[in-house]
Amino acid sequence: MSPSCVTVVVMTTAPVTCPLCEATCGLEVTLDGDRVAGVRGDAADVFSHGFICPKGASLGALHHDPDLLRAPLVRRDGVLVEVSWDEAFAVVDERLPALMAEHGRDAVAIYAGNPSVHNASTALYGPAFFKAVGTKNFYTASTVDQLPKHFSSGYLFGHPLTIPVPDLDRTEHLLLLGANPIVSNGSLMTAPDARGRLRGIRERGGKIVVVDPKRSRTAEIADDHHAIRPGTDALLLFALVNVLFAEDLVTLRGLAPHITGLDTVRSLATPFTPAAVASATGLAAEEIRRMARELAAAPRAAVYGRMGTTTQSFGTLASWLVDVLNVLTGNLDREGGAMFPLAAAGQANSRRGKRRPWTAGRWRSRVRGLPEVMGELPVATLADEILTPGPGQVRALVTVCGNPCLSTPNAGRLEEALAQLDFMISLDVYLNETSRHADVILPGPTPLERPHYDLALYQLAVRNVANWTPAALPTPVPQEWRTLLRLTGIVAGTGRSASLASLDDMVAGEAARRAGVDVSVAGDRTGPERLVDLMLRGGPYDLTLADLEAAPHGVDLGALTPRLPDVLSTPSGLVELAPDAIVSDVPRLVGVLGEPVSEQLVLIGRRQLGSNNSWMHNLEPLVRGQNRCTAQIHPADASRLGLVDGGRAMVRSRAGKVEVPVEVTDAIRPGVVSIPHGWGHDVDGTRATVATAHAGVNTNLLADDTLLDALSGTTVLNGIPVEIEPVR
Repeated sequence: MSPSCVTVVVMTTAPVTCPLCEATCGLEVTLDGDRVAGVRGDAADVFSHGFICPKGASLGALHHDPDLLRAPLVRRDGVLVEVSWDEAFAVVDERLPALMAEHGRDAVAIYAGNPSVHNASTALYGPAFFKAVGTKNFYTASTVDQLPKHFSSGYLFGHPLTIPVPDLDRTEHLLLLGANPIVSNGSLMTAPDARGRLRGIRERGGKIVVVDPKRSRTAEIADDHHAIRPGTDALLLFALVNVLFAEDLVTLRGLAPHITGLDTVRSLATPFTPAAVASATGLAAEEIRRMARELAAAPRAAVYGRMGTTTQSFGTLASWLVDVLNVLTGNLDREGGAMFPLAAAGQANSRRGKRRPWTAGRWRSRVRGLPEVMGELPVATLADEILTPGPGQVRALVTVCGNPCLSTPNAGRLEEALAQLDFMISLDVYLNETSRHADVILPGPTPLERPHYDLALYQLAVRNVANWTPAALPTPVPQEWRTLLRLTGIVAGTGRSASLASLDDMVAGEAARRAGVDVSVAGDRTGPERLVDLMLRGGPYDLTLADLEAAPHGVDLGALTPRLPDVLSTPSGLVELAPDAIVSDVPRLVGVLGEPVSEQLVLIGRRQLGSNNSWMHNLEPLVRGQNRCTAQIHPADASRLGLVDGGRAMVRSRAGKVEVPVEVTDAIRPGVVSIPHGWGHDVDGTRATVATAHAGVNTNLLADDTLLDALSGTTVLNGIPVEIEPVR
């Protein structure tokens, strides 16, 4: 007999930092050759300690998604067809420079989507390409949901990324407004296992207070839930400030030498008594007073606001007042309060030497005159810039890991605009609702096929950590940093055959200059590895990339520590509590006090644990079960309007209409309708089998691009006036 043959299957494991949301959880990915055999939480990860959510668990499904693009697509005779990389870049080289030469650089618009922040290649090399294009028409997903916080932080502290985050692991009183971290895993607050961290507050005798029109999953575990009327958070926050001053509860502790503008804030708060705001907010005056007293009395407290506070008509004022409250209770820059992270790499507020104060409004959009913030214009006006003829009209668009047709306001008008472009490029792994309009689509590797370092998110972490993830698997497509460098060569005039090594050296030289180190210290590294190494060497810790490579589960750099006054770069060198750029909008808020409360229904969004905007819906593990794209409405409103649970309703706004299933629930405040964002996969020309089968509706068809936060230009997504009726 011949000896039996035994096949030995060798399994390997790779520690990976999850790039699918802001939590940066450590995962342990089991590989069977080039197949993902399993994904679980990495118990040895220094930050997440084994926590995993459904998104992280779906990393294998994402890697093996048969709908992922693995070759470029070019439009020929109206049809997108697969071509070689050289052919794709030849089309770009032929058309884009010629268009720029004829119409100017502002004729090209750029839109960078949420996933571009979760990708080291696009985060590090995107800016070089954007700068080479040289357009003022730059847009990102930030103007959809978070720019007011950057605006307020820029003027309060001197830089738009100097954002204090709650010290979740040590606070004893957490006031959350418009935030649902148990589902979102944190936002502008990098905090894996948010549920466990919130549970820790209660276990040490603390208190959690949630302000939200909906009884969210976070509200369900809170001690108090206040169902505020959408869009009135700034009124409530000002009333809390009013109580602190009126009842002599202001306690600056050690902050007094570091702040200016206290008396101005005291004066501005005078009209906003609890009684004056009670009707508008829907919260009793005595409850507002109790909230203020308990916040002031807590040994260590933090106030945190998120999308519910930023996506409203007074988003910047609400974002500002969150930190005003942290100051007035003496909890800014204090253990257990709201503290400033100190990231290992890339944090502008840790750079040595004098830093220039930040400002907004350096230019304005051509059509509506909306202000620039952080180098970008409000995406609410992108369609205007495409559709309105005249000098400077946008004729070409480049999207980088974004799907604005689902994620931006008045999506129907943007669809119309994209159809009129002369040329469009999409860097995307999917043929989706936006990239289907492109003339050239350039895909990139999956998360397991590229190296990763969370450059932006560690700047917002509730604990200082650093973690480098090398690529776990080889990729059949170029890394995105190489694609971006080739595009950079094209728009810079050196053509598609420009030396990528020379362009990479140029980017590395600039990174070294900013970090204050010699570029040679990175040795023979290239690409993101070299840039991250340079930034680490120039950072506040004694770290190199080699140190992170030797610690595959991350490096724990310790709990947050006080950073005032070094973190500041305002003109005065102090925390400017009452900057003119922000308080100029207070009279508009005062005007609301005298207005009658509208009885019209208003629309808000909602988060879902298995979803992150529009880019998680083509994964079968994340869309199982009942259709979650429903219009939630209170039983009293349903009865009044003739709506029934499981029936269908037509929801209309000034911008558009959608037909959506009804979900009747007392978890929503009367007068409010809630539909999750990111859905609407029911259009022709996409390649997303699972998403199309679970299409849902695009709530951004209802978002009104004329309703904006006056200071930042951010669109109102929470508090859109709507009408709703049953579909029989």
